[in-house]
Amino acid sequence: MQNVIEVLRQRGLLEAVTNPDIEKVLSRPAVVYAGFDPSSDSLQVGNLIAVFGLSHFQRCGHTPIAVVGGATGMIGDPSGKSSERKALSADQVEKNLAGITENLSRFLDFKDAVAPARIVNNNDWMKKFSFVEFLRDVGVHFRLGAMLGKESVKARLESEAGMNYAEFSYQLLQSYDFLRLYDDQKCLVQIGGSDQWGNITAGIDLVRKLRGVETFGVTFPIVCDASGAKFGKSEGNAIYLDRRKTSCFNFYQFFMRTMDADVIRFLKMFTFLPMDEIAALDEQTSRDPGKRDAQKRLASELTMLVHGKDGLDSAVRATDALYGGSVQGLKAAELLDVFADVPSSELPVSEVVNRPAVDVAASSGLCVSKGEARRLLSGGGFYVNNVRISDAGALIRPEDVIDGRLLVLRSGKKSHRLIKVT
Repeated sequence: MQNVIEVLRQRGLLEAVTNPDIEKVLSRPAVVYAGFDPSSDSLQVGNLIAVFGLSHFQRCGHTPIAVVGGATGMIGDPSGKSSERKALSADQVEKNLAGITENLSRFLDFKDAVAPARIVNNNDWMKKFSFVEFLRDVGVHFRLGAMLGKESVKARLESEAGMNYAEFSYQLLQSYDFLRLYDDQKCLVQIGGSDQWGNITAGIDLVRKLRGVETFGVTFPIVCDASGAKFGKSEGNAIYLDRRKTSCFNFYQFFMRTMDADVIRFLKMFTFLPMDEIAALDEQTSRDPGKRDAQKRLASELTMLVHGKDGLDSAVRATDALYGGSVQGLKAAELLDVFADVPSSELPVSEVVNRPAVDVAASSGLCVSKGEARRLLSGGGFYVNNVRISDAGALIRPEDVIDGRLLVLRSGKKSHRLIKVT
């Protein structure tokens, strides 16, 4: 079997292990789990490090389990959070679980692998406990001093927001998950971000106390870009794996915008490309960073994984349109994403369809007057839907209006005007 710890180490995905003996344990097939917060019906790119971690374990012959925190999600993991999180209803958790399952199916093989992945909801076992039973059977094994000593707890207690009792109890619930997965699935390894260290070690302690068995933990680094910003945020907005929440174009562009200082590291972490191919891309980037070959490969590989070939094709077409390529085949919704940051105008259909293109250029604000529009056209710098217009008498045809809603005008190489036809 390939050494999964070495794979994680080579790819920059390894922060720490709880016990160096884990490499001996993982020389044989083992069961490993990671937890996912069901606070949304889609995972975000910030979850990718755990998703890739599980996938590497499966590719190395181990059985991955994704635990969706139906019970813990109704409380909220305080780890790495500075304020109290909104609790979820049982119905919200069920809806979100379905979306997360779909996301994970793009990275994990739930059917045909030698070690098929599994997905479970921890509410399936937690809902059977009464509060008194849980305190009697689980809570009695935790010491308050150790719980208060966890870094995630200390940080919150010292903050202005403080910590409520339900959040403080979160580590008991996650620890019981590990115990239950050991009992039911013989799970020996829990993986998670470095902010999960306290929860992971609490689970290991509980399994050791109650079963006399050594289990293990693996943590991943908290990924930040070269500017120090936490990976997964774009101007404060999450980048989701569901195209209904983040379009294929915006997903692709998020990775195209990766800084040169980060791109090789992200290729190791967030693709399955062989290391020698990544090394070759590193050399290409050093020789000619302006071509952005590494960024294109990163964006293409991840968009293909998450959205499939059709999603990648759509994202590439939309990107081409942004830089003057054809808009043919793109839908109005895609164009709204592509040209979200360019000036736009609303015009009634009567002022667009079957009207001279130079008139529309003036009334939309692309040009200050019809005279300027004619001069632009005669100089070869006037485009409708990225197609150059050379006929001074050209009309805007009904078929030029995309989905009956949008028209893209351009002056020169970069000055766009989006017309929303009402």
